[in-house]
Amino acid sequence: MLDINYIRDNQESLKKAITNKQFDPALVDKLIGVDNERRKLIKEVEALRRQGNENIADLKGKPSDEQISRGKEIKQRLQEVEPRLVEIEKQFNELMYQIPNPSADDVPVGKDESGNVEVKKWGTIPVFDFPILPHEELAESLDLLDNKRAVRLAGSRAFFTKNDLVLLEYGLLMYALKMMIGEGYTPMTVPWMVNDETMWGTGYFPWGQEDHYRTQDGQSLIGTAEVSLTAYHKDEILNENDLPFKMVGISPCYRREVGSYGKDTKGIFRVHQFNKVEQVVYTVADEGETRKMHDQMLGHTEKLLQALGLPYHVLLMCTGDMGAGQRRKYDVEVWFPSQNAYRETHSDSYFNDFQSRRLNIRYRAKDGTQKYVYTLNNTVVATPRILGAILENYQLADGSVKIPEILIPFVGKDVIKHG
Repeated sequence: MLDINYIRDNQESLKKAITNKQFDPALVDKLIGVDNERRKLIKEVEALRRQGNENIADLKGKPSDEQISRGKEIKQRLQEVEPRLVEIEKQFNELMYQIPNPSADDVPVGKDESGNVEVKKWGTIPVFDFPILPHEELAESLDLLDNKRAVRLAGSRAFFTKNDLVLLEYGLLMYALKMMIGEGYTPMTVPWMVNDETMWGTGYFPWGQEDHYRTQDGQSLIGTAEVSLTAYHKDEILNENDLPFKMVGISPCYRREVGSYGKDTKGIFRVHQFNKVEQVVYTVADEGETRKMHDQMLGHTEKLLQALGLPYHVLLMCTGDMGAGQRRKYDVEVWFPSQNAYRETHSDSYFNDFQSRRLNIRYRAKDGTQKYVYTLNNTVVATPRILGAILENYQLADGSVKIPEILIPFVGKDVIKHG
């Protein structure tokens, strides 16, 4: 959520920013119209209440006929105006939740993923002297994956991981979690089901409502631990010396993958449920400090991928390929040999006070003022997608798969072989 004063003072630049993000700029005009009506009604209600108080200010006995008549007029007018103000306030709040966050000045302008800009590349693309197998064929041949039975039980994009792939997955998650603890992050498990206040507060609603599973109790299953972690200090006031407040969450995640019909249907790349280690940070209300933290959080992801020996590149996302709330975003894409392409495995974003205003998370600054914290989040690792990249990049000519060195202690072997 943006500050209404900012919206009033920056209408044209905000409309341009919203257009660049592929949202409707008419939302700004609509909000301003409602805001003007709201402010007019607030003034009228306040004036009527003041007049009502003044009408009986000097009353020492029974009110005069004139006072009674005037009191009835004021009461009748309030009964007309106050319900209208309640309705306008509702419209105002609904529109405030729909206004996207402008992108940072250095974000490239573009309509879709074609406008993203590569800013970094690491690792050597592997060269194989044998036919490359996609991860799903490798995994099935090694008895590590069963999609067919899972689909019979649970529908599209379901999967069983088996045997050494289970050890590989949980070893990777634990390695990532311990790495982040070593970086000073507080480890946390999180609620997997949250209420609507949390979804709206983190900015996943209204825009992502279709992509979230709902329970019969009206809760939503989280698509990332970011949701629960970002809302952790909802309606609280921290102290500046508490910042940066760094959290790392480990959780299952659930997404309906609306709009991805027919995309990445094979294997374990695009699925409805997955596990993730996620980093979330509150910082001071200073975009310069936030950008430093943004890059630092990206560094944690790169540290893990380099330890795994997986080639990757980093993209600075363009305006049209960012979420409504994100101010600046990196995507990290890892090399998948069978696709001869980099594919997205991590996202690193900051929001300034867009989320904290919605969640009412503030801190008491050293000068005594209260400010909204700035929020950031980034993937440390998400499985099983990254497992596909490991299988493909570490495949051997005989169809076996070498284990990345850092994960050998978790799997108990250095190669996953047939039989």
